Amino acid sequence: MIKFRKPFWLIAAALLAFQSVQAQEVSHPKSHFGFNIGDDYQLTNYTQTEAYFKKLAQQSNRVKLQVIGKTEEGRDQIMLIISSPENLKELAKYQKIATDLAKAKISEEAAKQLAKEGKSVVWIDGGLHSTEVVATHQLIQTAYLLASANDEETKRILDNSIILMTHANPDGHELVGDWYMRHTDPQKRSTSLIPVLYQKYAGHDNNRDFFMLNLKESQNIARQLFIDWNPQIMYNHHQTAPAGAVVAGAPYRDPFNYVFDPLLMSGIDALGAAMSSRLNAENKPGYTAKGGSVFSTWYNGGLRTTTYFHNMIGLLTEIIGNPTPYEIPLVSKRLIPSSDTQNPVIPQKWHFQQSIDYSVSLNYAVMGYAARYKDEVLYNIYRMGRNSIERGSKDFWPLSPSKVALIDSAMKGSNISSTREMTRGFEKRSLETLFGNKNLRDPRGYILPSDQKDFSTAKKFLNALIQNGIEVKQATADFTVNGTSYPAGSYVIKTNQAFRPHILDMFEPQDHPDDFEYPGGPPIPPYDAAGWTLAYLMDIKFDRILEDFNGPFQDLILGEQISLLNSKKPVGKFVKLPAEINDSYKIANQQLNNKGKVWRDQVSGDFYIENKGNMALTFDAAGANALPKSVKPLKSLRIGLWDTYGGSMASGWLRFNLEQHHYNFELVFPADIDKGNLNSKFDVLIFPGGAIPRFGTSTTTRPGNRGEMAMPDHIPAEYKNRWGRLSADKSIPVLQEFMEKGGKVITIGNSSDLAEHLKLGVEDALVDQNKVPLKRTEFYTPGSVLTAKVNSGVPSTWGYGDQIDLYYSNDNLYKITNKDITPLIWFDSEKVLKSGWSWGEKYLKDGVLAFETNIGKGKLVSFGNDINFRAQTHGTFKFLFNQLQ
Repeated sequence: MIKFRKPFWLIAAALLAFQSVQAQEVSHPKSHFGFNIGDDYQLTNYTQTEAYFKKLAQQSNRVKLQVIGKTEEGRDQIMLIISSPENLKELAKYQKIATDLAKAKISEEAAKQLAKEGKSVVWIDGGLHSTEVVATHQLIQTAYLLASANDEETKRILDNSIILMTHANPDGHELVGDWYMRHTDPQKRSTSLIPVLYQKYAGHDNNRDFFMLNLKESQNIARQLFIDWNPQIMYNHHQTAPAGAVVAGAPYRDPFNYVFDPLLMSGIDALGAAMSSRLNAENKPGYTAKGGSVFSTWYNGGLRTTTYFHNMIGLLTEIIGNPTPYEIPLVSKRLIPSSDTQNPVIPQKWHFQQSIDYSVSLNYAVMGYAARYKDEVLYNIYRMGRNSIERGSKDFWPLSPSKVALIDSAMKGSNISSTREMTRGFEKRSLETLFGNKNLRDPRGYILPSDQKDFSTAKKFLNALIQNGIEVKQATADFTVNGTSYPAGSYVIKTNQAFRPHILDMFEPQDHPDDFEYPGGPPIPPYDAAGWTLAYLMDIKFDRILEDFNGPFQDLILGEQISLLNSKKPVGKFVKLPAEINDSYKIANQQLNNKGKVWRDQVSGDFYIENKGNMALTFDAAGANALPKSVKPLKSLRIGLWDTYGGSMASGWLRFNLEQHHYNFELVFPADIDKGNLNSKFDVLIFPGGAIPRFGTSTTTRPGNRGEMAMPDHIPAEYKNRWGRLSADKSIPVLQEFMEKGGKVITIGNSSDLAEHLKLGVEDALVDQNKVPLKRTEFYTPGSVLTAKVNSGVPSTWGYGDQIDLYYSNDNLYKITNKDITPLIWFDSEKVLKSGWSWGEKYLKDGVLAFETNIGKGKLVSFGNDINFRAQTHGTFKFLFNQLQ
C-alpha cells in the first residue's frame, strides 16, 4: 500500500481547524450559569464558579487548575494558571525563572538571559471583598476569554505570559451570591444587609492581613505570591470608585513608602498609563488616578500593597458597578479634565455589563503590557532585588522626613556665605549631619535572642516573615557580635536579600511625613495606618546590627515555618507558666477545657498546672514540686462577646484571637443584652469598638445608623435575634446592673465611652483649655505605634514591665478626676511616637489610655485603644487575657 505525504499547508489547515473546534468546545459562561456575566440582576456563587473553572481546565489546553489551600470555612481556594499549551508544558521551567529573578542571587548576565527566555507572570485576583461583585465576575469573564479567544492580542499574551487568576475569598462569594439571588423577583435583589461578615473573622479587614497572615486565605495567597511564583505584576480588583468617576487606579497619590526601589514607582506609573490609555482608546471615560482618589502606596498589609515590599508592581482599581443598575451622580469638579482625570464621565445610568467590560479592558491592558515588555518586567524585578541585596551589603543611609530634617536643622543653624564656593562647603557640612553619622545607617541585620522571655511569640513573628518569603537563619551554637553574646537557637535575619524592603518595614519605624491639604490646613488621612512596625506591636526583643557579621548560622528552608512546639519536658509535680508569655494563657485554658487543674499566683500572675508529661508546650517551662502559698485555683469564666447583625470586624478579630488562645465564649447581641438578667449567663462581657453608643447620643456612630431602622421583613428567622443596637437609655442601665451584681465589663476602643455614660469621673483629655475638643489642625494621630507607661503593680497588668509599645489611632484618651479609678496605661511624655505620624503629639502627655474601677460587686476595665487590633498586636494581648482568668 502506497502512502502519500500530505502537503504542509494541508496539515496546517487541519491543525487550525482542529484548534478552532477546540476553542468552540470551551463552554460560554451563559451555557453554564444560565446568564451572561454582566447581565443585570444576576450573580453567581462560588459553587457554580468553582464548577465552571474546573470545566475550563477540562476543556481548554490553555488552563490548569490548582487548589492553593483551604479557606477558613473549609472550601477549596482555586487558582487558574493560564498560558499557551506550549508554556504550560514547561511550567516548572518558567516558574523557576520567575523565582530566580525575584530572589536576584544570580549574575546580571544570567538575569538578562533568563529575562529573554522567561515568560512574564501576571497575577489577577477577584472577590477579596465579596460585596464588590464586579471583582468576582470579571475573573470569570476574563478566564473564559483567555481560554477560548483566538485573536492576535490574546495569543500574544498567552505566548509571552503566564496568568495566575486567583479567587481571593470563596466563602464570601458563596454568601453574597446566594444572598443576592435568594429573591425570585429581580427588583428585590440586593447585596445589602448580609447577616454575617463575608470573611469569617475579618470581613473587609481581610485586605489588611498580608504582613501578619492570620487568615487561611491570606496564607494561601502569600505562598503563591512570595514563595512559589513571585509574579512581576499583580492586579487586585476592588470597588467602588469615588463619586463621579467610573474607576480609580494607578498611579497613586503621595506619599509612597521610602523603602521602595524607584524602579517600582516608575513601573506603577507605566502600568497606570497603559490602563488609562486603553480605556481612552476604547472611549471608556471616567478613569481617575493620583489625587483623584485616596489610594497611596504607603501602607503595608494589603494584598496589593504588601507586594510593593517584594519588588512587585502592585495594581489596584476601584470600579463602580452592581447587578442592580444605578445612576452615576453629578460631581461637577470631576467634569473638568485634569492630570488626575483625563477623560471625565458624564452622569448616566450604569449597568453591570459596562463595569465588566471596563474590567476586562483593564486586564488586557495589564496583560498586554506584560507580554509586550516581558524582558523588561522580568529584568526589572531582578534589578530591584539586586539593588536590595547591594544596599544590605554596604553602608546605606535612608532618606526620609526625619533624616532630611537633620540636614534642614544644620542649614538653619549656620550662616550661608555669599560666595558659591563657600556655600558648597556649607552644603557639604550640612549633608554630613546625616551621611557622616554611621549610627543613622540601615542595619545589616537583626538578631532575635533565643533567651528572650516570650520566645514563642518571637517565633510567631518570624513565621509571619517566613511566609512572606523572607530568608531566616538560626544559630547552631553560641556566638558573639559586637561584644554581645547570644545563645544557640537565636535567629538572624540579614538585610542583604531581595525582599529587604519588607524586612525593614517589619523592624524599623515608619517615618510618615507631615501631610496637609494646604499650609495650616487639616491633615490628609493616610490610606489606612501611618505606622505599624510589627516587631514593636508584637513586643519582640531584637538587636539592630549596623556592621556586617557572621557566625555559626544555618539557613532555614525557604517558606517552611518554624515549629512552635518545644521538646524539653519540665521536671516536677507542677509546671510553671510565666505571666509574661502569651502562650501561658493558651496552655492554661487548654488544661481547664480538659478538666485539668490550674492555679494562678496572686503576686506574680504566673500559672501552675499539673505536670502530666504529655502537654504541648511552646517554650521552656520550669518544673516545681510544690505550689507557692500565694496561688489561687482557677475556673473557666462565662465570657460574652458583643456582636451585631452584619458582623463587627472588631468583634470578629476578637473571636479569632480568643479561639486561638482556647477561650470559651458566647456571642451576645444587643437584644439579648437589653433583656437583662445577664449575671445568670455571664461572668465577663467584652465590648469592642463600635458596640457602646457614643457618649451623648442614643446610638453608635456606625454608618447607616442601623440601630434606628426597623427590622426588614426579609431578614431570615435565624438572624432576627441579632438585629438592633445598644442604646444609652435602655442598654447602659442593664450593664450597670450587671456590674453592680458582680459582673465584669471590658470595653475597648470607643466603647470605653461607657465610663462617661456612667459618670464615673473621667473626662476627655484631648480638649483645649475651654474643654472644647481639639481640632484636627491641632491634634491628629492616625494609626501609629506609641510608647506608653504601664501600672505594673496590679493584676490587670501581670506579665508587663513599666512600658509597652501599642497601637493608637486617634483613640479615646482620658483625664481621671476620681481617685477610686486606677490608671493602667498612660502617656508620660510629649514624645511618645515610635512609628508613624502624630501631629500635636504634646497633647498626649498625661492622658490615661486604660483604667479600671469597681462598680458595686463588679468591675469596669476600659482600654481607649484597640489592644487586639487586627489580631496583630501580640504585645498588648495580655491586657485582655488578664481579665479573663
